[in-house]
Amino acid sequence: MKTEDLPQISPAVKDKGPKIVSFGGGHGLYAALRAFRLLTESLTAVVTVADDGGSSGRLRDELGGLPPGDLRMALAALCDDGNWGRTWRDVIQHRFASTGDLNGHSVGNLLIAALWQIHGDHVAGLDWMAKLLRAHGRVLPMSSVPLTIEADVRFADSFQVVRGQSVLASTRGHVESVRLDPAAPPARYETVEAVAESDVLNLGPGSWYTSVMPHLLVPSLAQAIERSAAVKSLTLNLGSSDGETRDLSLGEHLVSLHRHAPRLVLDYVLVDEAAVRAEPDLAARAEDMFSAKLWVRPLSSRRAGQHDSLKLAACYRDMLIDAGIDVDEQW
Repeated sequence: MKTEDLPQISPAVKDKGPKIVSFGGGHGLYAALRAFRLLTESLTAVVTVADDGGSSGRLRDELGGLPPGDLRMALAALCDDGNWGRTWRDVIQHRFASTGDLNGHSVGNLLIAALWQIHGDHVAGLDWMAKLLRAHGRVLPMSSVPLTIEADVRFADSFQVVRGQSVLASTRGHVESVRLDPAAPPARYETVEAVAESDVLNLGPGSWYTSVMPHLLVPSLAQAIERSAAVKSLTLNLGSSDGETRDLSLGEHLVSLHRHAPRLVLDYVLVDEAAVRAEPDLAARAEDMFSAKLWVRPLSSRRAGQHDSLKLAACYRDMLIDAGIDVDEQW
């Protein structure tokens, strides 16, 4: 494909506000993006590509490309709030219900897969999708190849190797370590470039081992994050989940992250004020392991286990001001 055939991001969009890159996948990244888009138009989502369940898994198996589901979720988060954006957000999030092969497939997953086949390039397809949605930002995959997550999991009376994001997400055992297959996957150069040009890098919230951790297991991407002079934040989850981190405190979340990324240095660790009350040593752990300041704010929504995007936006705004980064106050 010729360069002139690719969709171009408007210079006005590129240059409005601090350049923020947020890493993750699924509902956690969705919440972070809905918050960050209130503070900047220079927003990039970097998304995991290890999903192997549901519609994404079926398309990955059949077509051989990246799983589109988490990428679709990030695009939906960046949709314009006007009638056009709301309509297309509903369209791409719609799932077919039938007795045939389309059952369970998301419209957005099919559109993304079609654009990938037409253009022969994952980033070009995502950029065209963003243009259709009038997205406030860009969505990039963390790697150029589909990945499989593999974990060493300890159960009460056994030790097992668990393969696959969908299986790991629902494990009842204790996750000791995670890795990727292939072990040293390539990162997209656009993703590494976005990290190098950023003012702010944010990890999380999201499924710890399947949405947050994988970004630090791609060597060139992890190296770019570690070397970046940007302000670096980690948005912690609200608490333990029923799946892969069911037995982890928030402090133990930090321990596991440090074990997998020992050279990572952070400026801020963001945590909900209700969650931190049960762990008074969290500030010391953030400082000891990541040299980070613990940033405590009310972040939870009325829906159990979910972040409130407006509260997150207020938290991110205050954090950026504290870091000396200019933020547009119009939101």
